[in-house]
Amino acid sequence: MSDKKMTTSRRNYLKSLMLQIAAGLLEAEAVEAEAEKARYMKENCPAPEFLVCMAELTDLCKKLHQKIERVDEERYDMSTKVTKSEKEVEDLKMKVVELNGKFRKPVLKKVRMSADAMLQALLGSKHKVSMDLRSNLKQVKKEVKEEDKDAVGDWRKNIEDKSDRKKMFETAKE
Repeated sequence: MSDKKMTTSRRNYLKSLMLQIAAGLLEAEAVEAEAEKARYMKENCPAPEFLVCMAELTDLCKKLHQKIERVDEERYDMSTKVTKSEKEVEDLKMKVVELNGKFRKPVLKKVRMSADAMLQALLGSKHKVSMDLRSNLKQVKKEVKEEDKDAVGDWRKNIEDKSDRKKMFETAKE
């Protein structure tokens, strides 16, 4: 294989040739479509005749009305056939997927979202929910006993304090 690149002038020349060919094909297609339309109109819609009386006009209207009804029925039948076949195709696709036993999970796009924004998206903009859990906590203050360094050495006093606690628990149980 050659490692030579195509020059821009050569590329532009080829592009213009392709565009010319495509334009010619589009024109030919348009002419063909126009001829097909003319053939269909000649086949299905007779040329209007000059009508002499009112009776001929009413007959023509009745004929046109019958043709319109027939075409509408055909259109309805075709649309129902199409919807039925589309439904069958979907059912068959589902059966094929079930028979294969392989289910493809769609690849989800990762989105950075805070918990507040996620809850707001789920619950709607009317509901205000805050994920700041610390703000909802009850404030508890600890009582710190200031003990003298002299009292720490006295073990009898500690036992008396503990007996008071024991009495407090016993009264709470009753």
